[in-house]
Amino acid sequence: MIKVVCNDRLGKKVQFKCNPEDSIGDLKKLVAAQTGTHHDRIVLKKSYTIFKDHVTLGDYEIHDGMNLELYYQ
Repeated sequence: MIKVVCNDRLGKKVQFKCNPEDSIGDLKKLVAAQTGTHHDRIVLKKSYTIFKDHVTLGDYEIHDGMNLELYYQ
């Protein structure tokens, strides 16, 4: 289990525990449950890299304690 922190820079910062083999789409569904936003409207980024839904956290080398940027579209 790894801990991932998502920050939207508007004052909302949420933390999740998930597995490295979980997909970005699964993480978006967890974020949607916490924030009350539909998961299709959530975009996760890290330094200009937009994460695709079907790729796993391990493939993007997302490790324990990593911060991701949370955007709404």
